[in-house]
Amino acid sequence: MALKIDNLHIRMRVRHPRYGIGIIKALSEHTADVSFDDAPRTLDPETAELMSAEATATLRELDVPLASLIRETAEAVVQSLGIEQKEDVVEGLATRWQQGTLVMQSADTSLQPKEVPLETFFHKIVMIRNNLRVLEQKVNASEKLSDADKFDMQQYITRCYGSLTTFNILFKDKEDQFSTK
Repeated sequence: MALKIDNLHIRMRVRHPRYGIGIIKALSEHTADVSFDDAPRTLDPETAELMSAEATATLRELDVPLASLIRETAEAVVQSLGIEQKEDVVEGLATRWQQGTLVMQSADTSLQPKEVPLETFFHKIVMIRNNLRVLEQKVNASEKLSDADKFDMQQYITRCYGSLTTFNILFKDKEDQFSTK
């Protein structure tokens, strides 16, 4: 079944029987500009026999590209869990470090130093911590892993926490710091 123009979106992967896999670069009222490996082409999707090359999911009789469904679902989960609330991250940064800068200087003095705002660096450290916590929960909840595999993976996670204890001086509250448990 050929796709209709209404079912297409920019960056969508499509399959053409002659040209192979392509990516939609632009859409107009009746045509789609598709970039194939050999050349870009302007096609009428209803007569060009274009097919979706993406996985899709049907929800309440609505076809949704799987990548969009996953992205929107992940964004909703992150927002509802409050994982990326920037004001919380800065609040968690010890007062003495706020508005500070991390400077990385090479031993080669001909190279310029790299400066990163501490709030940005701290945010990345907190995201690592949050992702480690999620990984730990997924490992522990996994039905496919044996107890021995869970134990082995837990050891790696614990070592990651241990390596990150260096950054505990950045945290305002001790309960937010890394520990080796």
